[in-house]
Amino acid sequence: MTASWFRAETDGALSAAAGEFFRVEFGADPAGAWAAPGRVNLIGEHVDYAGGLCLPIALPHSTVVAVSPRTDGLIRVRSTDGAGWEGRLDDVGPGRPHGWASYPAGVVWSLHESGLLPDGFGGVDAAFVSTVPIGAGLSSSAALECSLALALAPDADRADLAAVCVRAENDIALAPTGGMDQAASLRASEGHALLLDSDSGAISHVPFAPEGLSLLVVDTRAPHRLVDGQYAKRRAAVERAARRLGAPLRDLADRGRDGMDAVRGLRDDVLRRRAWHVISEIARVRLAVEALESGDFAEFGRLLYASHMSLARDFEVSCPELDNAVESAMIAGALGARMTGGGFGGSAIALMPTDRVDEATETILRRGRERGLTEPAFATVAASSPARRLH
Repeated sequence: MTASWFRAETDGALSAAAGEFFRVEFGADPAGAWAAPGRVNLIGEHVDYAGGLCLPIALPHSTVVAVSPRTDGLIRVRSTDGAGWEGRLDDVGPGRPHGWASYPAGVVWSLHESGLLPDGFGGVDAAFVSTVPIGAGLSSSAALECSLALALAPDADRADLAAVCVRAENDIALAPTGGMDQAASLRASEGHALLLDSDSGAISHVPFAPEGLSLLVVDTRAPHRLVDGQYAKRRAAVERAARRLGAPLRDLADRGRDGMDAVRGLRDDVLRRRAWHVISEIARVRLAVEALESGDFAEFGRLLYASHMSLARDFEVSCPELDNAVESAMIAGALGARMTGGGFGGSAIALMPTDRVDEATETILRRGRERGLTEPAFATVAASSPARRLH
């Protein structure tokens, strides 16, 4: 039984590929190339839009954009998967353009709205290549957004660029996501997880380079869509619960037992379970940071698995493919495992002894085939570099 692996490429290889693709599409050399990574969230899921805490790392898998300025106001974007668009700033608005193009077009629009486009911006040609799997819940959209935002406004504050990309995704692509993905892509640090406080925007870097352990990512290849209504419904439920309780869920999480008692008092069963996930997940992030800082990876793994159980039972965003990946990894000796990302498909992660990774992949494949599930792809990853210029 042979596992399929999705692999990262070196910056040099990505830069060369983007340059060649640009020449094919636009008939000239690009002015430069910028890369931005995907992310995997270690813990802290579905809490960013509630002002919570999350702990992502930047992946070694990146999206690269090769760009050159124009003088006629035209925006031309191309992707190696065949997607493309040509238009002007006046053509960009909520839901326009449709599909993939809404992300790069939205970034240009958002930079303009925020006053971060350089003076005299006259349009751009942009060609994208990527090793971030699309639809895997590893933030391929944020990697695209952040690479282009950095290319067009390289001197801007990175927190401001992250906000620009969130606005592009919310207002133009109409995807009601929080800000974790863009913060991780732009503000992470190699060898560290990024502790992001979504309420204040504050960040800190937590060492994450476990010796003798590997972080296995399992792309279930189950459909993963954040604009099909389910993600928006969960976010709306969290907001309704906060209104019923008369306080933001982050505030209740900060109150400890008193906040937990308040959530337990919600009469609506669905809202109670959604709110309980949020406040308990914020607590798990705090405990996870303590575990990492003390080198207690057994406790860190326990928290990963507890997070998955909460996401599956209280927040109801898992699926058979994700549950199989998590359960199989635990059977194979993982210290902990959980779904990561928005859910309803996408990826799972497992922290496990390096010498048991092959056993884990075999177990996930075997049990998945027994259940008739789509065959996943795998990668082992380390906390990697944030968005950067390649040349």
